[in-house]
Amino acid sequence: MGKTILITGGARSGKSGIAEAMALSLGRPAVYIATAEAHDAEMAARIATHQARRGPEWLDHPAPRALVAALGATDGKGPRLVDCLTLWLTNLMLAEADWRGAGQALVAALPAQRDPVVIVTNEVGMGIVPDNPLGRAFRDAAGLLNQWVAAAADEVYLAVSGLPLKVK
Repeated sequence: MGKTILITGGARSGKSGIAEAMALSLGRPAVYIATAEAHDAEMAARIATHQARRGPEWLDHPAPRALVAALGATDGKGPRLVDCLTLWLTNLMLAEADWRGAGQALVAALPAQRDPVVIVTNEVGMGIVPDNPLGRAFRDAAGLLNQWVAAAADEVYLAVSGLPLKVK
């Protein structure tokens, strides 16, 4: 079975670059499972920046909400990079989907993967307490989801200033 690697950290901590290098070190081509959706020009520019950084050794597979299905569809095609778990959670919460059920389905699917899976997520609990109920609900959900995936992962790294610190 393929291993699962979780990379967490704060905003602009270098998580994606670390994860891209790690996924490519596990085999080529690699599959980039993108959870972001471009709802505005600024997000479209961010997505374009990520795409421009990747070369021909990447196969793109968009999956804003159907992450478990994307893992199933791409298993056997090389290492996968899921970027990122917190955007996936955002998409689920905004769609008023059962994020807990989806998160548990993800955790259940990870050990069955044949190819490695590298997952990027944001560590959102190190800042101030959000001033509104939706922000607090998101922070709490992200914290739980990260804990579930970290427990299931074979390796966990914390990205700090562009450097990976292995914590599991």
